[in-house]
Amino acid sequence: MSGDWQDPAPYLRGLSWWYEGRPVRADPDDRLRLPLDMWERAALPAGVRLELTADAGARLEVRYRAGEPGPAEALRVAEPVFEAWRGDVPLDRVPAVVGEDETVRLTLPPGLGPVTVHLPESLSPVVLGVRGSGAVAPAPPRPRWVVHGDSITEGWLATRPALSWPSVVGRTLGLDTVNLGYAGSAHGEAACAEQIAALPCDLITLAFGTNCWSGVPASAALLYETTRTFLDLVRQGRPGTPLLVVSPPLRPEAEDVPNRLGATLGRLRDAQESAVLERAAAGDRHLALLPGLRLLGPEHLADGLHPNDDGHATLAAAVADALRMAVTPPSAGGGRRRLRAG
Repeated sequence: MSGDWQDPAPYLRGLSWWYEGRPVRADPDDRLRLPLDMWERAALPAGVRLELTADAGARLEVRYRAGEPGPAEALRVAEPVFEAWRGDVPLDRVPAVVGEDETVRLTLPPGLGPVTVHLPESLSPVVLGVRGSGAVAPAPPRPRWVVHGDSITEGWLATRPALSWPSVVGRTLGLDTVNLGYAGSAHGEAACAEQIAALPCDLITLAFGTNCWSGVPASAALLYETTRTFLDLVRQGRPGTPLLVVSPPLRPEAEDVPNRLGATLGRLRDAQESAVLERAAAGDRHLALLPGLRLLGPEHLADGLHPNDDGHATLAAAVADALRMAVTPPSAGGGRRRLRAG
């Protein structure tokens, strides 16, 4: 392998904040206002990846540090591997190991287009260096898409990080996906909305509400007001950024069963959708809604809640279609993506 180790920072994508030398998915300066479980999930680099260009047939080495998976990671099914993709084509995958200074070697077959290397998220890896057998360079930047939600957004029960619905949408639409999905959390926390408002981005998608049926239950009235408040706070920092809200997908056990505050998931979904539609009707021309109930069927759920790989792909296709319909493509000379008015 020729060449010295390169700083990995220019190659990393899906970044939001840094803390103690590692990427994290919430603002560390604001962590005391977040629920503990949200901050713990933010330490997991879900969606963080390497994107690069390389000579045809190059080999790539990645130096990294990785720790033992936490208790929650035992519930996930994704293998701890480094996996290289070009577009929708997987190129190579190599198992990761726990260690302070390890090296993985990936083969990149000839082909056109940038290469994405997905990381073994469950091991919370820190990339220490990158080098290749030929010319290796960071891939060109892409429009940044911030997507916030719960464990479904974080990618639970997809068999590989590359198959989570935010990853698939990012590949499909050519976006730099910034995954702010937090398993067990995402109840519409105001601090989280303010952090999203502070992030530079070109598109935003919000996909929370499922965990408001259980865990920290909400009434329909509470979720309605929570959604209004969350949107208000995001808009204070990102007033004209195209924003798509995806209401909760099917959860059979919860659809018609009241939670401790008497709300079924169906009523919670209706309340959230009403809050979004009312705001759009009141003049937010860059706000769109994708109703979640009919996006997935029972056959798409691995455990009655989280999508399997087919479910993630189905959800990704629906979100990508919604964004295509709502977003005006950039002109030939470039320019920001914008939701159509009306």
